[in-house]
Order: sequence, then C-alpha cells, then structure tokens
Amino acid sequence: MDQIKTLVAREVANLLKAPAAELLQWLEYPPNPDMGDLSLPCFKLSKTLRMSPQAIADDLKERLQLPEVEQCESAGGYLNIFFHRAIFSSKVTTMILNQGEHYGARNDGAGQTVVFDFSSPNIAKPFHIAHLRSTVIGNALYRIHSFLGYTCIGINHLGDWGTQFGKLITAYHHWGSAEKVDSGGIDELLRLYVHFHDQAEYDFTLEDQARAWFVKMEQGDQEALRLWRWFVDISLKEFNRIYELLNVQFDHYTGESFYNDKLAAIVSRLKDKGLLEEDKGAWLIRLDKYDMPPALILKQDGSSLYHTRDIAAAIYRKETYSFNKAIYITDYAQNLHFGQCFKIIGLLGYEWANELNHVAFGRVSIDGAGLSTRKGKVIKLEDVLEQAISKVKTIIEKRNPGLENIDEVARQVGVGAIIFNDLSANRIKDISFSWEETLNFDGETGPYVQYAHARACSVLTKATRYKDNVQAPGRQPTEHLGDDDSYELVKLLSLFPEQTRLAMQKLEPSIISRYLIDVAQAFSRFYHECPIITADAPVRQARIALVHCVKITLRNGLNLIGLQAPEKI
Repeated sequence: MDQIKTLVAREVANLLKAPAAELLQWLEYPPNPDMGDLSLPCFKLSKTLRMSPQAIADDLKERLQLPEVEQCESAGGYLNIFFHRAIFSSKVTTMILNQGEHYGARNDGAGQTVVFDFSSPNIAKPFHIAHLRSTVIGNALYRIHSFLGYTCIGINHLGDWGTQFGKLITAYHHWGSAEKVDSGGIDELLRLYVHFHDQAEYDFTLEDQARAWFVKMEQGDQEALRLWRWFVDISLKEFNRIYELLNVQFDHYTGESFYNDKLAAIVSRLKDKGLLEEDKGAWLIRLDKYDMPPALILKQDGSSLYHTRDIAAAIYRKETYSFNKAIYITDYAQNLHFGQCFKIIGLLGYEWANELNHVAFGRVSIDGAGLSTRKGKVIKLEDVLEQAISKVKTIIEKRNPGLENIDEVARQVGVGAIIFNDLSANRIKDISFSWEETLNFDGETGPYVQYAHARACSVLTKATRYKDNVQAPGRQPTEHLGDDDSYELVKLLSLFPEQTRLAMQKLEPSIISRYLIDVAQAFSRFYHECPIITADAPVRQARIALVHCVKITLRNGLNLIGLQAPEKI
C-alpha cells in the first residue's frame, strides 16, 4: 500500500506544485471502503493554493490519472481515491510472494545500533508473571528493529547486586542450610528472603546485619562473594529454563555487578563536575531546578545504589557499542529513576544523553493487588506457561488426536497465548492478571492467529494436488480477487510494512498484535465466503496465491512479536 501511496503523493505534488513528503503524510485510509481506498484531506492545502478544500478536491478528481487509480470522488473537502483492484492486487501479491520471509523488512536502520536493556530479573527471586512484560516487550522491540535493518544488542541487566543480598546472606546464616538451598533452589531462597522481612518487623538488628554483609560484598569479602555467586548460579539455571520456553535470547548478560569496578571513576567524575553534595555522610545530586528530587549516589556506608550503577552502565555501553539509541524497558514506576539518570548523564557533558529512551509499561497486579516478593505473593511464570501448555495439549487432543508433534505444537501455542495476551493491549496499560483471561483461547488471542496460519497451511497442502496452481509470482490471474472479501484482505496484507514501521516508531508491539488479529479475522471471512479448492481453475489460482500471502504475512508478523507459527494444530 505504501508504494501506491508514494505514487499518489508524487503525482498530486506534480499537479499542485506542492511538497510530496507533506502530501504523503496527509494521505489517510478511509474508515469505510465506500469512501475509497485512500483519501486526501485538502484543508491544509487551502491557504497556500487560495482555493476552498472542496474546489481543490474537485480539481484533483478530474486531473489525477494513474494506472493504479480507477476513479476519484470529491466530498466534503476530501479527495477519495479508488484503486484499480486487479492492478493493486497484482502488485501486492507479487510483492509478498517475491519477498517471502523478508516481506515487510526494510533497511531503515542500516548503519545504526540500538541497545535494548530488558527482562532484568532479580537474582535469588523467582521469575514471576510481572517479569514477563519487560521480557516480551523488549524481545518484540528487538525483533522489530532487527527486521527494519538496525544492528541490535540485547542486554539482560540482571539485578545481581544490592542490599537484598545482604538480607539473603543474613537469612541464610540464621535459618538456612546448604542442603536446603541445594534441594529447594530458588524457592528456598525466596523462603529465606520472605522470612527475613517477617522477622525484621520484630528484630530491628537484622537490617543492620544485612547492610553490613552488603558492605562486605562491595569490599570483596570472600565468604560474602562465595554465597553471592552460589545464589546467582542457582537463579540463572531457572531463568535460562524460562527464556528457552519463551524463545528469548540475549547478546549479553551484564548485570549490576559487572559495573562495580567502574563506579569509582563515575563518582570521581561527578565530584570533579561539582555535582555531588554530601548530606549526613551520604552523597547525592540536587536536581531541584529540573523539578526532580535529589538522586542518591552513595549511601552513608559508602555502598552504591541503582543510580550509580545505571549511570556507569550507560557510559560503558556508549563507549563499547557506539549506540545511536539505547532503550530501557521497565515499568512506569521507574520513570523518575531514569529521568534522573538521563539528566545526570547530560550534566556530565555527554551530548548523547538524548539518545537514551525509557520505554515504560503498565504494572501487573493479582485481582487488583500488587505483587510482592517480600510477602511471597508471586505467581511463578513457569507455572503459568506449563498450565497453558497443558491446556492447549488437551484441546489439541480433542481436535486433532493424530497430530504427530503434539507436545511441540502445544508448547508453541500455549507459550504463544501467554505472550500474545501481554502484547495485545497498549503497553502502558496496567494488567490485572487472571488465570481465566490469560488462558482463554477464544476470541482475539494468540492461538486464534496461530490457528489462522495453520488453516492457511492446510489449504495450501490441499492445493498441491492441482499442478496448475504452481506459478511464478505475478502470473496469477489476480483479476479474480476483485470481490469485496478478497480485496479487503489484499488491502490489509498490503499494510504490513507500514504497521511494522509504525510499531518501531512508537515502540509499541501491540500495533503488530492488533494487526495480526485483523488479518486473521479478514482471512476467516474470506475463507468462509470465497470457495478456494472447489473454484474454477483461474479463480482457484488467484485465491490460492492470496492464501499463500496470508501465510507469509502471519508468519512474519508472529515472528516479530516472539511467537512461532505451527503449520498444523
């Protein structure tokens, strides 16, 4: 669609002696097909051309002539453009069939590097349902940017440093044992962490003990570091199992501890710039003039904080990867934190501070109540994924009991349901987690889109019996795609490249998710209204080509948001 939009914009620009780039931005898709395939509001042209919007539309109606345009109408200051259905369908299907798995891909980001900081679970705490958001949003944005030609670097900034480890070491010495941790793994570490907070409400010395242990960690105490490394190893085993299920990979696992040897230089630079101020033994940066509270850099005991480590991380990444953009994917509760960090980096004199972006998302609650590892109120993501897989397998066993690779398909569809549920709404919205809604496989869900892809594959398999359907792209009789259901599907498929670019620009994966639902629904209407295999040869050839285009587009779109596309379900 965007290719014909560009042709229309250039032709109108030639007719009106106006900038084509502006006209391209003004072109719209009418909400009703009766109003055309493309529409140009002429209101912004009125002042420069000294004509009424309706007069401009009337003039263009008579003069706009392109092979791709069948007719134009003018109404209410709009020029409504109707494409030549056969020509348009031929261009779209030929493009999709030729490009295949590359359909929708571009080179927008050629020569540019983007760093993604996402997932970032806390060591020694279970990977729970709230961690899913950063993981799948970050993974989708990584894939979308890669698809559009950017060099992408995915970093898992593990929460592997901080006072919480002093708490855990304290709890381990008081109430834990090596045997229990070895057998219980991360669940035992969570039990110790929760027990610490329960006991700290009565024994106020526990917090002091925890702070002392963390100071020992920062000073290189061997016992403290031995326990810390043990806790990290236990946690990474669980995390990697979850990432394998989600089909998520990272280029680097560089958690907070990675920057320990870089903090002294950062603190020294902040002092040299006159940014640090001592306050009761602690060191902070005043940000009042920027309408932000002070940012604490060092505690009274000299230990570092999130600000210190995130500033060090940003500088290291810029020096190491020379990024053009760095994107941090966390919930909106971190808005202030990243606002402070980005401002401090700018105050240090780094002009690239404006290349840092915080992509915020809504938080997850359970029946309206927030999640808390301190209280032990979590829903483990692995439990959610396993339940989804089990539910899907039961459904498939009833629908297609002879499916050979049923376990693998159940995994693809079950995990896909959880991911799609998270990405189906605008990322900034809060989510109230519900087992019933998350595992609902009816309606606008990931399984619905995956079933549409499998249905397209089934049609193509049945079509192999007709040898006359094997034709090179562009040789199909696309004049037989002129009926409303076929043509609306063609138009929708043509929007995939634009939707992909829009998702990248807005950093919003739900744009792809909603688009895939639209394609699946349009394909369902086409499938039920337009006979495919039983149609006469020329019609059959055209419709099978269209089904192939649906398969390609759905597969490419699902891949962008981290879902797989099984061919049989």
